[in-house]
Amino acid sequence: MHLLSSFLFSAAVVFCGLAMAAVFTRVAFAVTEKITFAPVLDFFISLFTWLPWVAGLWLSGWIGLLAALFAQVVFLHAFCLTHRALRGKKGRTLTDAQARLLGPVRNQLCLLLQTPAVLVFALVRLAEILLYPSVARLGRLPTYKSSEWVNLSRHKYDGLIGYDLLWCWYCDWMTGVWALGSEMLRNIESFWCPIQFRDPRKNRNVSTDFPDIAKWAPADGTMEDAVRAFEAHYDGRRPNSWWGHPDRNSP
Repeated sequence: MHLLSSFLFSAAVVFCGLAMAAVFTRVAFAVTEKITFAPVLDFFISLFTWLPWVAGLWLSGWIGLLAALFAQVVFLHAFCLTHRALRGKKGRTLTDAQARLLGPVRNQLCLLLQTPAVLVFALVRLAEILLYPSVARLGRLPTYKSSEWVNLSRHKYDGLIGYDLLWCWYCDWMTGVWALGSEMLRNIESFWCPIQFRDPRKNRNVSTDFPDIAKWAPADGTMEDAVRAFEAHYDGRRPNSWWGHPDRNSP
């Protein structure tokens, strides 16, 4: 009984906190659209992702964490259904089309199974904020304006309501986070490890994320080949960017 009461109490507190965060976010957005761009966006994303977990742990330990996850799932559906009811449907939606193809239950399960990945993206974003700037400064790598990558804009798309809006927001954020992380990793990999892989399939598979892999030292080469490839692309007079970076096309 004690565990159940702790669970319900924590879930109720987190749910109310999420509702307050939603109202706060809406008010903030009415004041300025800056909340849709990093680094301010990072704070608002935290309100709905990992901060509820911290609150649940603080309230009731691991039971509180489970309660926080439960409250987030309930709030997710409550938000989507409420938003859809308030805004109304203007026609067909992506959710309807996906549900017809997969079935409503299967479609919702697929979406819910994707949500734990938010932890991965949050950790990637944390690395972009805390680790890469120091690496870039020490290694003379290019730096980036996060707001050009990590931002939200799909709320302006006509007809996005309820589940469509929420999941498109999620994809909007995670795509920017992942793309920025990939861009940073291109600089790191090309500078410190410009050697192709032994497995040609892997070389083909990663070529999308690492377009300069064809210029790296061959897998059957020697360390001298790797050094020569390195020296051919880094002269110390410009940032140590990956080999197809836009700054290498400038005069």
